[in-house]
Amino acid sequence: MGATSARWSDGWWSAARRCESPNHGPRPEGVAVELVVVHSISLPPGEFGGDAIEQLFLNRLDSQAHPSFEALRGLQVSAHFLIRRDGELVQYVSTERRAWHAGRSRWAGRDNCNDWSIGIELEGLEGGLFEAAQYEVLARLLRALKRRYPLRQVVGHQDVAPGRKHDPGEGFDWHALRRRLRWPAAAFAARDM
Repeated sequence: MGATSARWSDGWWSAARRCESPNHGPRPEGVAVELVVVHSISLPPGEFGGDAIEQLFLNRLDSQAHPSFEALRGLQVSAHFLIRRDGELVQYVSTERRAWHAGRSRWAGRDNCNDWSIGIELEGLEGGLFEAAQYEVLARLLRALKRRYPLRQVVGHQDVAPGRKHDPGEGFDWHALRRRLRWPAAAFAARDM
């Protein structure tokens, strides 16, 4: 579905496959969505294409299915969107709601980034490379979000939770994303742009 034909309905984008996570809450009244936080995730680490990410966001992940899943037992997390390696876009939480993606976080002097951000997960290994299809879909999604919300910046999880989080990591090509979007350097975390 092209970006021009995609529509929003109650914070759900028709260009994404809808898969509702229970892990969300209301945004604080009067708080505008001004930030996008880009993450990376693969479950099990380094493996792609399975259903474990979806199961995690739906609170259905079998913690005994893989040794690395035990640390995720009882975790209740979500993101607004996931972009798979092949470019498939999945939406878990309405953009009108607060997804539980950034955790303890701070950006531009403000705490609790979940309150005023959109979380986008890219299927990939922290620090690893991402696929061209993912950058293409991410740029299309960011343009759509910017038309809907007063977005000011796009940052990585490592930027809002330094020392605690390291994703999407060094393998994410911020320069390529900026070239695709043709947005000014100020729209991104301070990097050598």
